[in-house]
Amino acid sequence: MIPRAVSRATTVAALLLLPQISQAELATIETQDLRLVYNRSTLSFLAPYASRCFENSMRFHQRLFHYTPTEKVNVILDDVSDFGNAGVSVNPRNSMLVHIAPVNFVYETGPSNERINFTMNHEVVHVVALDQAAGADKVFRELFRGKVRETNEHPESILYSFLCLPRRAAPRWYHEGIAVFLETWMAGGIGRAQGPYDEMVFRSMVRDGSRFYDPLGLESEGTKVDFQIGANSYLYGTRFLSYLAFRYSPESLIQWVSRRPGSKRYFASQFRRVYGLSLAEAWQEWIGWEHGFQQANLDSIRLHPTTPYRDLSQRALGSVSRAIFDSDSRTIYAAVDYPGAVAFIAAIPPDGGPIRRIREVKGPALYFVCSLAYDPAAKTLFYTTDNDALRDLCALDPASGKSRVLIKNARIGDLVLNRQDRSLWGVRHFNGISTLVRIPYPYKDWDQVFSWPFGRDIYDIDLSPDGTRLSGSLAEISGRQSLRLWSTRALLEQDTTSTTLYDFGTSIPSSFVFSPDGKALYGSSYYTGASNIFRWDLDRDSMSVVTNGETGFFRPLPLAKDSLVVFRYTGQGFVPAIVDPKPISDVSAITFLGQAIAEKHPIVKRWIMPSPLGVNIDSLTTFRGNYRGIGDLGLASMYPIVEGYKDAAAFGMRFDLSDPVSTSTVDLSATYSPSGRLGGDERVHVSASYRHFDWSARAKWNGASFYDLFGPTKVGRKGHSAGITWRHSLVYDPPRNLDLAAGVTGFSGLEALPDAQNISTSPGFDKLVTSTAQLSFRNVRSSLGAVDAEKGYKWQILTSTNAVRFDRLGHAAWRGFPFGVGTIDVGTPLPVHHSSIWLRSSAGYSPGPRDEPFANFYFGGFGNNWVEYQDPRRYREYSSFPGVEIDEIAGTSFAKALLDCNLPPLRFRRLGKLAFYATWLRASLFGGGIVTDLDDASERATVGHVGAQADLRLTLLVQQPLMLSCGYARAFGRYRRLSDEWMVSLKIL
Repeated sequence: MIPRAVSRATTVAALLLLPQISQAELATIETQDLRLVYNRSTLSFLAPYASRCFENSMRFHQRLFHYTPTEKVNVILDDVSDFGNAGVSVNPRNSMLVHIAPVNFVYETGPSNERINFTMNHEVVHVVALDQAAGADKVFRELFRGKVRETNEHPESILYSFLCLPRRAAPRWYHEGIAVFLETWMAGGIGRAQGPYDEMVFRSMVRDGSRFYDPLGLESEGTKVDFQIGANSYLYGTRFLSYLAFRYSPESLIQWVSRRPGSKRYFASQFRRVYGLSLAEAWQEWIGWEHGFQQANLDSIRLHPTTPYRDLSQRALGSVSRAIFDSDSRTIYAAVDYPGAVAFIAAIPPDGGPIRRIREVKGPALYFVCSLAYDPAAKTLFYTTDNDALRDLCALDPASGKSRVLIKNARIGDLVLNRQDRSLWGVRHFNGISTLVRIPYPYKDWDQVFSWPFGRDIYDIDLSPDGTRLSGSLAEISGRQSLRLWSTRALLEQDTTSTTLYDFGTSIPSSFVFSPDGKALYGSSYYTGASNIFRWDLDRDSMSVVTNGETGFFRPLPLAKDSLVVFRYTGQGFVPAIVDPKPISDVSAITFLGQAIAEKHPIVKRWIMPSPLGVNIDSLTTFRGNYRGIGDLGLASMYPIVEGYKDAAAFGMRFDLSDPVSTSTVDLSATYSPSGRLGGDERVHVSASYRHFDWSARAKWNGASFYDLFGPTKVGRKGHSAGITWRHSLVYDPPRNLDLAAGVTGFSGLEALPDAQNISTSPGFDKLVTSTAQLSFRNVRSSLGAVDAEKGYKWQILTSTNAVRFDRLGHAAWRGFPFGVGTIDVGTPLPVHHSSIWLRSSAGYSPGPRDEPFANFYFGGFGNNWVEYQDPRRYREYSSFPGVEIDEIAGTSFAKALLDCNLPPLRFRRLGKLAFYATWLRASLFGGGIVTDLDDASERATVGHVGAQADLRLTLLVQQPLMLSCGYARAFGRYRRLSDEWMVSLKIL
């Protein structure tokens, strides 16, 4: 249920934190269909309830889809994010990662009832729809002894994975559309399939005459360049599937998504089988219907005069935070995030002048960017970073742009300042609990005011100008929402009695803030269907609506009695505007598609789930205790592979083993080369690897590689090797990462150097032991819609020693050859969106003799194979030097620089078909030079080169990334002839 990029990042965060939990603290509850893994010391209170919710949902989907589970679903509960989310994987095993924090209520983009319940309802749909098998799927799963997970080491696995899981080869809008549709009706109509935000998005598109993406354009461009990025998959998918349910029937959706006997493997073929027309034809029918449906809603809104507004910005600002007005400088402060710019805190003049960028926001969140507060006396802005992870609290001087971290990993948002004592108030999320906190000056620590029980969450708080009252919205476990008022003095005395100002039902009261005189609260709600601004009069205890908008007005900021800043929704994001907040006597309601579905097809009303409390989890539990981890290591899959060794092909098998949640993995492969050109001792190839958190080990015998079938770069080597590596993240604070790696590897029987294929080993070589240590730092950023890093810097320091055993004339001796390398890349954006220029520098030194191969650095070539699995822009690596042959340049010391200019990408809306299409084309121009043997003029080489590379991003079977690259470079230097190099390469996965 989460955008792919976010899901990947949070999954990595969860795995990084798992080693910090002792084995005894990882506990599990198992039933016939479930293996729930959680931290015993922090989440034991939640585990039984989460298990009930899973079992409740699985029972429903088994009946609906006629699904019979063949394995347990591994559900991991974690708390590594300040907002709830989840993700599912079904290969090699069915797994689910659940972030148990409260959900984000911003703009009512994801209405729901209790979060764990609705999350299970949503995610189990993914498990069932992806894992359900019929016909040949079952045959191949049995043949491969499991479901094959794609790996770039063996691209053949792409085919095997498709044979086992054909429904994974479907676009994200398809997967999320059915999950959201069912999640909504399982909650009795509370969900995005009947959500007001979704209605607003498509109503705005019709009003503005905006483009509706077709299925291919949505995947190729719509989820990459729009300010809503991956959320567009949810929006389009939910809307299209809801239309199908309305036009045909909800049962037809289940027939389309189910992988029952007789169904088609490919999702689009099954669509034609069910509906009798192509997906493209139905999509166009939906677009035509949507225009008529939303035009009727616009006509309904216009039955009453719409509110005039004056925009304060010439462009939409994408996602926006709460806005704050500084009366002294006549400035509106807000955090914004739109395509083409890295998210930043902006100073917006109320007269509509140019917007000033104050400071970038590290780790912005979709829709709300960050939390923001302001101290007018100290002229200090308070804001949060890492807003999709564990939030830091920071202070910012808006005049200088200087920022400092106040509390690291505070996990506090919804910031508001009490002007009377300069304390900050906020809402902290920890272990799924919402806690109201107070942060006294000088903001070094926080004090707990009150923690609501799990399932009840407070959000969008504000303080009255005199600091005596606190307002906030309160979400109940049922999904009902209300606007509340507390006395701050009573709260500090542990009296949490509140006044319910207004019960909004299941509609969310958003961003209610006090007027400057403290006599009213202004906020927004979809209470009438469209989001409008409401005013609560505290003296009269009455609510009035003060706007009538065609799309939606949000985040009100009172400036004066007759002036109110609002943010109006457009397809490109939110635009700040000023309106006159006059009470309106009447506004018209709109019609929801979900409402129309329920009226036409009442079966969805019968899909409401019973309470999970009705599940007797104790009677279902088959095991409760410590998570066994490596003790449950088992075969995940096995499949045939092909590899290259020297100029011969090798054939064999690969075996993948892992524990249920893949904290430990073992990969084994064995192949045989039948070629008569190889000696008998070189025909067998074996490799094995093991990974457990930070540790990994590997061993090879006549190492081979699939990519050596193509060349020109060869990684296979005669001989055998074994090594162990430790990798640890010293700082994990994206985009700031500091990593340390160390390892040792032993080799014997080598003919060529392990990292230099064209360099033979020294005469008398017997054995090699290489020890390495590498410290790497990375802090690079990019804007929405970018395809590469656009600014920042990264560096690495690498030390290694080649310990070589020579056996010459019957005398064996060890010699050591140490190395040291440092690299640094620094980049900055260019004025044209998504273009940048980088200076990539490196230097290295080895004190060994120039005529000893093990003591030299080697450079040359682009480094790309014709078919590749590594980064396609290998010309950026310090050992690459396009324009000369591989390993042609050598030296015991070197200094190298490369100027790399990345041009804006060219995006394709329609180039191909859903099964295989192109997404974008990017190009780079580069030039630089290298000097070797800095301390020996007689051996010194000075070489320059210029070149270019273009990369075409392709997608196979909807989700398998490919990159077709083409490059050219020319090298030149003193005392050497001009040389050039062409490169064509296809990167797989």
